[in-house]
Amino acid sequence: MASIGDSDGAAKWRAATPVFSLLLAATLWGVFWFPLRWLEQLGLGGLWQTLFIYTGTLWVVVIIVWRQGARFRSELGLAPWPLLFMALASGWCNTAFILAMLEGEVMRVLLLFYLSPLWATLIGWLFLKEELHILSILVLVVALSGAVVMLWHPGMGYPWPHDAADWLALSAGISFAILNSLVRFTDQVSIPVKTAVAWLGAIVISGVLILFSGVGMSDVPFAAAGYAWLIGALLMVIMTFSVVYGVTHMPVHRSSVILLFELVAGAVSSQWLTDEVILPREWIGGALVIMAAWLSARRQLQYPDEDLKV
Repeated sequence: MASIGDSDGAAKWRAATPVFSLLLAATLWGVFWFPLRWLEQLGLGGLWQTLFIYTGTLWVVVIIVWRQGARFRSELGLAPWPLLFMALASGWCNTAFILAMLEGEVMRVLLLFYLSPLWATLIGWLFLKEELHILSILVLVVALSGAVVMLWHPGMGYPWPHDAADWLALSAGISFAILNSLVRFTDQVSIPVKTAVAWLGAIVISGVLILFSGVGMSDVPFAAAGYAWLIGALLMVIMTFSVVYGVTHMPVHRSSVILLFELVAGAVSSQWLTDEVILPREWIGGALVIMAAWLSARRQLQYPDEDLKV
């Protein structure tokens, strides 16, 4: 009987770990706006922020390749095209999101970006054969309703792209959904390899865009570049591994809903770190997001091995 109990405890822990991993990632991403705005105040633009932040992750990539060189090359050969598209999706998602956050209205950017659970659900259903039941649709509706209630402002107009920042935010959300779907699809590839590919993609995309932007190195403050590198070396490493681990171990539509907890973290952090005040409708929207995340987490704990049905 003791062995059965131990087995049940281990199974519950395995089921809970992806949930905790995604909640950690969502919380950290929710406060990530603060260092981005700080780096901009120091004179570091969005493209350079992306480049230096993800260059900061290279120390982990070097360790992965050094310790698992043969396995790294072998796994790249298992799914070369999905991993290539993963790199491109990651590169554009992170670059576009940072640019949109710095150039556009934060609330509108978040609203457009957090349509990503809708795209993730459609991708999971169409390409990953994840079967959608009433509960799945209900959880998605609750989560998106919470996002709209939290972020909607009558003065912003309809949530349709109006300028470059809007299009960047929308495309970042679509790329995020594609990225998570590819992470889930390439379950035969280890988490370290997928993580390294995602980071390299962000470095390549931001580097190429810098070449076309005409912004030279002389325009980059040395101290700000160093701070961005440290943010990537520490914070980005934790956030990325948390997301990749969580998405790898649960269906895409479920993980994408839990990641909406970032909205709550962002609202709370903005109240603590700025003069912004959270309105009653934002508390209501946050409660809806938390409810949706709780429903998805509860489903994961009850049915940890359920991959295609929800």
